[in-house]
Amino acid sequence: MRETARCHADLRAQGVEFRVLPDKATGQGCGLYGTVQLLDIGVPVTGITAMRCGNARAFAGWVRNAVVPAAYQGMGSELVRVTGMGTYACRNVVGSSRGGGRRSGHAIANAVDVAAFTLRDGRQVSIARDWASEDAAVRGFLQTIRRSACRRFGTVLSPDYNAAHRDHLHLEDDGADFCR
Repeated sequence: MRETARCHADLRAQGVEFRVLPDKATGQGCGLYGTVQLLDIGVPVTGITAMRCGNARAFAGWVRNAVVPAAYQGMGSELVRVTGMGTYACRNVVGSSRGGGRRSGHAIANAVDVAAFTLRDGRQVSIARDWASEDAAVRGFLQTIRRSACRRFGTVLSPDYNAAHRDHLHLEDDGADFCR
């Protein structure tokens, strides 16, 4: 409880607008505890719902302090939108023999999947289409933001990890120090 209250204070201090969501058990090994709905982190984000507060704090900080400057410096344009692929889903780990029936971070709203970034000049940088782009600036942007994510989240999975992550970055605040 104290950790969640501190996280709320941290989000407010960063100027992040959010709504506190009620705790709710949703299935065996699944539930929403200490979750928030991000309303405004300074850049519009689509496709995300409930997130555990610590993951929301790491995500907002990553977008604002890593993705925004990387877009401007590496792509020469302002970031205007982040396209997410979801946060909460009561399910097991997929795409890995290591998963073996373990619940995904998504099962407790402690993971967010990111699919694309839209720039002010109209370009959209997509994980699925651009991860292995022939454009060095695009590849550099994606590698820069993944490296930054690896410093902020415990688990970061990308197309370099496996086929299940071919179209997104999986960002999870779990303290695992696993970056692929």
